[in-house]
Amino acid sequence: MWCRALLAALMLLTSGCASAQPPAPATLAWSDCGDDFECARLRVPLDHAQPAGEHIEISVIRLPAGGDRIGSLVINPGGPGGSGIDYARAAPAMLSQDIRERFDIVGFDPRGVGASTPIKCLTDDQLSAFIALDATPDTQPEQSALEQASKDFAQACQASSPKLLPHVSTTNAARDMDLLRAALGDEKLTYLGKSYGTLLGATYAHLFPGKVRALVLDGAMDPAITRQRLNLDQAKGFETAFRAYAKDCLTTQSCPFTSKTPEHALAEMSELLRRTDKDPLTSETGRPVTEALATLGALTPLYDRNSWPALSESLAEAQKGNGTLLLSSADQLVGRADDGTYSNQTESGMAITCADTPTPPSTSALAQAATKAAQAAPVFGSYVMWSILPCTFWPPAPEPPATLRAAGAAPILVLGTRRDPATPYQWSQSLADQLESGTLLTYEGDGHTAYGSGSTCIDTHVDHYLITRTTPRDGTRC
Repeated sequence: MWCRALLAALMLLTSGCASAQPPAPATLAWSDCGDDFECARLRVPLDHAQPAGEHIEISVIRLPAGGDRIGSLVINPGGPGGSGIDYARAAPAMLSQDIRERFDIVGFDPRGVGASTPIKCLTDDQLSAFIALDATPDTQPEQSALEQASKDFAQACQASSPKLLPHVSTTNAARDMDLLRAALGDEKLTYLGKSYGTLLGATYAHLFPGKVRALVLDGAMDPAITRQRLNLDQAKGFETAFRAYAKDCLTTQSCPFTSKTPEHALAEMSELLRRTDKDPLTSETGRPVTEALATLGALTPLYDRNSWPALSESLAEAQKGNGTLLLSSADQLVGRADDGTYSNQTESGMAITCADTPTPPSTSALAQAATKAAQAAPVFGSYVMWSILPCTFWPPAPEPPATLRAAGAAPILVLGTRRDPATPYQWSQSLADQLESGTLLTYEGDGHTAYGSGSTCIDTHVDHYLITRTTPRDGTRC
């Protein structure tokens, strides 16, 4: 997940001497695209090391500021593979009136994603089969099947996107973002990134510290840990979130567990998945709900505390053998529409993840890591760890920056949620420490990311920082 920058130096001969002149920033030709939004395309180099070579296009959208404009606020929803175009479309419900008055809200699909020269590897039927495959192999034949499917996935991506695939890292996307900043006419970047978007923002700050105006990094990833450690931490994060859900669930009459404690509820969940591994659940669509799909369906509602009642309903139906609701949640997470078509978020997300993993583990190393992960996080550990197996068969990736210090950058605000299922709180602590100008703001709550989650305290601090560039006191809690 890493990127580079577009600069074409023009060599002009004057009085027999060559002199380099910086090029004018790229321009954006905006056109109306409905609901007060404007859309444009930004041309960027395929390979930032060769700015005069082949170019690709980045899809951009903006909602113009409604009042006393400060500049642009570039936003990213995470993923990797999440569409910044779709995210910006939700800005009226996601961002405060104050922010929408003062900033143009700008979203973009990073290279390889959505409407921006996308990565596409498999047919919809092939992708359905891959996602539903047993991803927690218990036997050697199951492991061999998963290994072959992962290899086929990687080879399909290389065959369909041979030019783009080596250039979809986060470093490349961060360099694209600097070209976008310049094309927007902003001297410095104002940015809100969530989840994976924090890695994109931190990488930008590291590459262009003098171009930082204000960066909010919400639900941070930790760039200093290995991919296996990241997956292990994330699996533990989902278990922590599930315990919090189970504790709340056990106080309600609609709770599907017969247990009296969160730990026993976790055991019931593990047993449900074991049964599904042997005998998939049925669904009203006719699609079998395999263990992998049931796991995805259980993970999805953990992202948002408001979805906990829906998870209880899904699990109650699953206990009766009906996986329809779990399947619906799984489809939501992987970008599958009702007609069976997929967005490219799964494929682009894998491509970016693998591009950011310079030393992927071997299958045998991943098997050992999955066994340890299952001990540390019995419900989700093995599944989360095996999810990166395609990277084992990916083209070699460049080494990312060793440490993202962003030395010399303006103050950067890092948000961490105590019981965040997908980006554990300690990652935000770590990133705030790594960034030379990082300030940590803590949300004592549940769910994935904090801004816009219902905490007036968090939202007030973030809005004040974006507008005034003044951070709260480091270590402030809401």
